[in-house]
Amino acid sequence: MTIDSARGAPASGLQQAPPPELIQLLTPEGVRVEHPDYPLELTPEEVRALYRDLVMVRRIDMEAVALTRQGELGLWASLLGQEAAQVGSGRALGERDMVFPTYREHGVAWCRGVDPIRLLSLFRGLSNGGWDPAEHNFHLYTIVIGSQTLHATGYAMGIQRDGVLGTDKAAAAIAYFGDGATSQGDVNESFVFASVFNAPIVFFCQNNQWAISEPLEKQTRIPLYRRAQGFGFPGLRVDGNDVFACLAVTRRALEAARSGQGPTLIEAYTYRMGAHTTTDDPTRYRLEAELEAWKLKDPIERVKAYLIKNEQADAEFLAEVEEEAKQYAADLRRRCLQLPDPEPGAIFEHVYAEPHPLITEEQREYAAYLESFEDEGERS
Repeated sequence: MTIDSARGAPASGLQQAPPPELIQLLTPEGVRVEHPDYPLELTPEEVRALYRDLVMVRRIDMEAVALTRQGELGLWASLLGQEAAQVGSGRALGERDMVFPTYREHGVAWCRGVDPIRLLSLFRGLSNGGWDPAEHNFHLYTIVIGSQTLHATGYAMGIQRDGVLGTDKAAAAIAYFGDGATSQGDVNESFVFASVFNAPIVFFCQNNQWAISEPLEKQTRIPLYRRAQGFGFPGLRVDGNDVFACLAVTRRALEAARSGQGPTLIEAYTYRMGAHTTTDDPTRYRLEAELEAWKLKDPIERVKAYLIKNEQADAEFLAEVEEEAKQYAADLRRRCLQLPDPEPGAIFEHVYAEPHPLITEEQREYAAYLESFEDEGERS
């Protein structure tokens, strides 16, 4: 790789190799390695369950992309390649922990029990969310880049003021965001508040190397996890394609938050295999060689290799998981196409908790506008 001496940045679109401080428990070849600070004991059943999660989440994602291409969804933000970061961190969550997602955390939503049809309803333009955040401890998707980190920090400060930290009722907040969001003021302001108030929160950054079409080198001159040091709390980088490592690291960070030790920044070093959204064409700004290099680190294939190497799964199990995912996706497609269109006036509902004169007036004017079409039909 050549270096642009004027900027000290890689001259090509290829990303630099992962640094030695990367926390990894499962290599791309499916070999289990130990880390002194992040021990993890998993039964064969638990590993198979993680593998099933990864396969199911990817298949749901693929179905959503297909539905978008066929005009059934207005948009979709694919998580292809980021399944391990989301499933690993999602399965580390406790029942009382609260999740604040972006618009790409489909795997975390799966782990929290949110029906994927709710996600499709949002991207089909039929709802503004569609699930009760309190039911799953999973907030609505946030489209504005980085704003959910402020929401999460405020929620974490509320947990702290409830006086439950260090008890059996302790909880923590976790905020998900991408590498591009780290350039937003909201994220940095969240770091300040979380640090100085020692809030019980985990900041989980999925560094997928590309903020839409801008490479990581346009977001930072140092590894993202090291930013936490400047704000006064721990930061670390984990192999985002290693579901074992993501599980162990996130579990420990959440435990620290619940016990009153304050925030942690986790940088999950991963890669967005697909487009930023289905309106994006990544071939315009990144090299095919980069994509091919990351395919060798596929999060699902490394768990499959581990299962086979350790004789914890056979061909029958793998085939059953694939068939289950296929059938689930087919059912999801059917349910998506059967979703009813909302009544036009529903857009005015739930804008405010109580009636509001401006909303009432707008609703009345819109209803009159719709009725005008009925009058024209009668005259014709």
